[in-house]
Amino acid sequence: MKRWLAVIPVALLVLFAGLALSQLLSPKKGDFERVSRAAPDRQFTTLDGGDIVFAPPPSDQTIVVNLFASWCAPCEAEHPQLMTLSERFPGRVYGVLYKDTPEKGVEFLERMGNPFARVAVDPDGQGGLDFGLTGVPETFVISSDGEILLHVAGPLGPDDVKEVSGALSAPRN
Repeated sequence: MKRWLAVIPVALLVLFAGLALSQLLSPKKGDFERVSRAAPDRQFTTLDGGDIVFAPPPSDQTIVVNLFASWCAPCEAEHPQLMTLSERFPGRVYGVLYKDTPEKGVEFLERMGNPFARVAVDPDGQGGLDFGLTGVPETFVISSDGEILLHVAGPLGPDDVKEVSGALSAPRN
């Protein structure tokens, strides 16, 4: 009888470990993306030779920052969505060329069209890591006070454009 009682704690431990493992392997999409946190306080060099910082953004408005690369097929697929955002919100869509050369980034934008007000260069990827990038493309909406309001991992789709547009249109207190 005493041996049977010793099995109960072991069984509970195995059950708890199984539940914890299942949560780690399949987190709910959206849990990270909607956590408000500060944009990285990093100065980037831009394709035009200047500098830019996103915390706070270069304007007094909420902006979009898209991390992309010329070698990234999903970046090409999402590009029409960025063009749409740029048309709806002129001057409020920015790009960060991630782990790529300026020459290839310019070629990509000449071929696809340039939706960005300015393009920062992140050749070593450290700026992307500061954003919390998990892989290109990723898009961040940054409030006028430098807070990340929205993080879309992966290529933007039509529903994402609606969500980003809503964040850009929302009044800020």
